[in-house]
Amino acid sequence: MSTQNKRYRRPRWHISQFKVKEEAGKVRFHDLFLPIALMRAIQEVGYQYCSPIQAMTLPYSLDGHDCIGKAQTGTGKTAAFLITVITDLLEHKLEEQYVGEPRALILAPTRELALQIEEDARALTKYSRLKVAAVVGGMDFDKQQKQLTEQRCDILVATPGRLIDFMNRKAVFLDQVELLVIDEADRMLDMGFIPDIKTIVRATPRTEDRQTLMFSATFSQDILNLTDRWTNDPVRIEVEPKVKTSDQVEQHVYLVSADEKYDVLRRIVKQDDADRVMVFANRRDIVRDLSEKLKADGVACQVLSGDVPQNKRIRTLDGFKEGKFGVLVATDVAGRGIHVDGVSHVINFTLPEDAEDYVHRIGRTGRAGKKGVSISFACEDDSFQIPAIEEYIKRKIDLEQLPDYLLKDGLFAPKAEPEVAPEETSVESESAPEEAAVESAAAAEQAPEAEAEVEAPAEPEQPVAEEDAPKAEEKPAEKPAAAAKPKAGGEQAELALESAAAEPVGEVTEVTVDETEDGPEITVEVFVAEDETETENEEDQEKAPKA
Repeated sequence: MSTQNKRYRRPRWHISQFKVKEEAGKVRFHDLFLPIALMRAIQEVGYQYCSPIQAMTLPYSLDGHDCIGKAQTGTGKTAAFLITVITDLLEHKLEEQYVGEPRALILAPTRELALQIEEDARALTKYSRLKVAAVVGGMDFDKQQKQLTEQRCDILVATPGRLIDFMNRKAVFLDQVELLVIDEADRMLDMGFIPDIKTIVRATPRTEDRQTLMFSATFSQDILNLTDRWTNDPVRIEVEPKVKTSDQVEQHVYLVSADEKYDVLRRIVKQDDADRVMVFANRRDIVRDLSEKLKADGVACQVLSGDVPQNKRIRTLDGFKEGKFGVLVATDVAGRGIHVDGVSHVINFTLPEDAEDYVHRIGRTGRAGKKGVSISFACEDDSFQIPAIEEYIKRKIDLEQLPDYLLKDGLFAPKAEPEVAPEETSVESESAPEEAAVESAAAAEQAPEAEAEVEAPAEPEQPVAEEDAPKAEEKPAEKPAAAAKPKAGGEQAELALESAAAEPVGEVTEVTVDETEDGPEITVEVFVAEDETETENEEDQEKAPKA
């Protein structure tokens, strides 16, 4: 047989290729005995150990129990219910399946979150034959309908409104749903989706004939009432981090007036370290107004809010991820379920009305082990939200005054100053602080003869001619002493003594430092010898070792 006709076959993947050490207190995915195709995908996405919500949920959900979980965004709950769904579908295959009849249904409150779940589901089903589809509002209806009617669908991710549209058109039938997942149930309640969800749940099999998983950031009484109706003897799991805000995020809350906010925002986004910035506001009109102002000031930015068409929102988010523009101005629609790497700053132009949204907003930065900065503006209109935020995040928020570099245009955040090399001193003396020049002039007025002799280029043994004195007085600006930054009074006195001792011309009898409105004023009294003999004697005394 010719080698040309032989088809290359990749070697089969084996679980031995996925090695994870056992560690005390951690649950490996190996310990859950998941299907091989799923384990291969788990290795590829980089999972090794279960997060707390996964470790607590999966043993029960994989065993077929209904679960209600209390967990924040970013705790790994998406992977928890996706692993449950994929495992069940792979282990219980159907002999016959029709188009438009999903076996698992996942409901999400927002389009962005639904699309994120779809992306994660595709990654975890990469090495299986399971089909994933998403139906969300604001996107091409015909394209989504074609996706449902031309091929089978195992896992359907949907927002409530668009799903009901397809149900009314007889494009989707939910009577074969084996697993129902309701993500962010509290958000569904807040957004008024509960009537739609009730309609959807009634179209699925009875609670005894399906497995139901519900996740919520809070367990309010309304949520608990819904779980009683939609689940069958559920296992209740609560995972709430002790610290709700990441240590990777440097948080600042600045006291500003409403009129100052925009100018401060403009200065922040123009800082050198502001690589990728997300600006949050509570209302759509504020977001549009901010975007227009920033564009007029030469800042490349785009808007992400509920009134932007879905296809444009996706393009906007992709452009922000790819770095095509540096500032994204958004409402809280972008605060949840959106993962963008490399966000350096999150700015709360208005403090959120819900304390939980504060956590979701600042959680867009400081991800993947990188540092991030959160800046919030507290003005007279929304500072009353601070106590609720403090109570929710379990920490005190320090209110700060604006730093100097945010008060004026053209200033930048201070950086550590490099040490000045000795040979650079004469160059820096040209830009010495004004106070140092005032101090030098004051000293020159009190002791002109000493000043002249200290700076004269002639050797110390030769007397200084009177005609050289004016030239000597022109040189204090080039002195290393003038390049030094203003110091405390005692340090300035020591500096003057050391300068006088460098070239012995006389005896310093007294040094006085007076504080004036223009800065410290130094008076130096020096006794100068009149003949060469006295000058030589004084030089010997000065060269003698000091105590």
